[in-house]
Amino acid sequence: MNTEKKYLERLEIVVEEEDFPLAEALVGQALNYGWEEESLATGQIKLTLHCEDAEILNTLAGQINDFLPDAQCTRSKIVQADWTNAWKEYFTPIEVGDFVILPPWLAETYTNTKNLHSIIIEPKSAFGTGHHASTVLCLKALTALFHEGKIKAGQRFLDLGTGTGILGIACTKYGLTGEGLDIESLAVDNAKENCVLNKVRDFSITLGSIEKAKGKQYDVVIANILAQPLREMAEDIMAVTNSNNVLILSGFLGTQVADLEKAYAKMGKAREFRQETDMKDGEWISLYWG
Repeated sequence: MNTEKKYLERLEIVVEEEDFPLAEALVGQALNYGWEEESLATGQIKLTLHCEDAEILNTLAGQINDFLPDAQCTRSKIVQADWTNAWKEYFTPIEVGDFVILPPWLAETYTNTKNLHSIIIEPKSAFGTGHHASTVLCLKALTALFHEGKIKAGQRFLDLGTGTGILGIACTKYGLTGEGLDIESLAVDNAKENCVLNKVRDFSITLGSIEKAKGKQYDVVIANILAQPLREMAEDIMAVTNSNNVLILSGFLGTQVADLEKAYAKMGKAREFRQETDMKDGEWISLYWG
């Protein structure tokens, strides 16, 4: 019996926030599948990639160093397990607010004693399985605003940076209809697949960013992305948020809140949900208005 361990190559890239778009573009050219993105308490962003081919990551690390000499690239190896089974073990049901997030293999066996809205998510490369704190915080904000009567059936929503589509699907569970936008084609495909799994028909998903929504008005706007693009798009995001003034932002840490509150000052005073991280001085934050 062959018990020799197999290893998977790992590359971690830490960049300043302003360098993230270029780093993400280089990573996207190198890999045809997903990677992890994490905001650090330092204000930097870490991208974590796994690949069986060491040379692919060697080449990518070289490109990162050429174009972004201040970036930190760290190489390592991890034991390659049966990733499908490992992921299934990791992906447990997530109950948050009025919702429970389930993978397809648990959809039939989960006992929904709290009568929560079930959202089935096929966990692939796109962001937003429900485990990440920023997704949890958005779902909490949606739940709070719904019970306050600020979110209601018949309204239109925009899910900017839709990822797996989880937040847009959550809106449809409340009887809303709307649109999702994402700049990653993998995310768009995954979100569409998840709409089929959830039998959602009132949620259209398109490749692109806020420019695709210009000239439109939405009763509810959700943007779960990163601090820098949220600041850069602030005027455009506020422009598509109608007089209902329901806006939910997430994907950033406590150290980045002051700049975001300044960028969205026209919305008035924000409320927030917080979730601690294991990073020093770091808390994930969701700001919401309504």
